[in-house]
Amino acid sequence: MRHRCRVALLSKPADQRKALLRALATELIRHGRITTTKTRAKAVRTEVERMITLAKDGSLPARRRALGYLYDKQLVHSLFEGASERYGSRNGGYTRIIRTIRRQGDNAEMAVIELV
Repeated sequence: MRHRCRVALLSKPADQRKALLRALATELIRHGRITTTKTRAKAVRTEVERMITLAKDGSLPARRRALGYLYDKQLVHSLFEGASERYGSRNGGYTRIIRTIRRQGDNAEMAVIELV
């Protein structure tokens, strides 16, 4: 049963799943666009939107929470500098998931997740 379980387990233990989501979120914020499986894209969407919401807040506690989550300190500073003018008028929905062709080999559903 998975009633009310919102996070996809991604067939990994909790520590590996958290590390994977942190790495995907860091790379998405760094590059603006990554290609991954559809399930991973849906899972990382919530984490990235949470980080952008923290960056829009801009307070010191929000910056410390983002520094504790993302792997790159300079990336956090650049995110906090540019988030207010880039996403200031938006109330969420900072990412877009576009489905692409299935992966050759295991036929997994692939998707491109990008920052709007």
